[in-house]
Amino acid sequence: MKKIGLLSDTHAYWDEKFRQYFAGCDEIWHAGDIGNMTILNQLETIAPVRAVYGNVDDHHLRTICPKILRFRIEEIEVLLTHIGGYPGRYAPEIRQEIYANPPKLFVCGHSHILKVMYDKSLQMLCVNPGAAGKYGFHQVRTLMRFVIDGNDIKNLEVIELAEE
Repeated sequence: MKKIGLLSDTHAYWDEKFRQYFAGCDEIWHAGDIGNMTILNQLETIAPVRAVYGNVDDHHLRTICPKILRFRIEEIEVLLTHIGGYPGRYAPEIRQEIYANPPKLFVCGHSHILKVMYDKSLQMLCVNPGAAGKYGFHQVRTLMRFVIDGNDIKNLEVIELAEE
């Protein structure tokens, strides 16, 4: 069983609440638009990080993080990328890979819109954690946590980060 912390679109904004909400996570996944290495370094002090670069990330982050990350955790195949879309509207750059070999869990960011949808045709859960940073049009900053237990994705939590 693995507890996962998920965020996206930090745009170089660090919030100490990340530490609070991701404490106890086995891994943290960042779905791109990280902003700078400081964010990854800070997240790494909490738990191991898997991250992809986003469209605003610089050359340095692009040499460290891939555009697309496909991996297996427990019995779940995961596909993580920044620009991904959602069922019925997958991004052109990822659409072929999704349809050719659909993962059980598809994670993306970019839209700043928190979304959890199940694609029945591909038997794939699609998750976008919204945006955890302050840059963008979103009104509420969000994170997610969930558990992967064998072949199950469960205990999905949405965390709203209130401004103080």
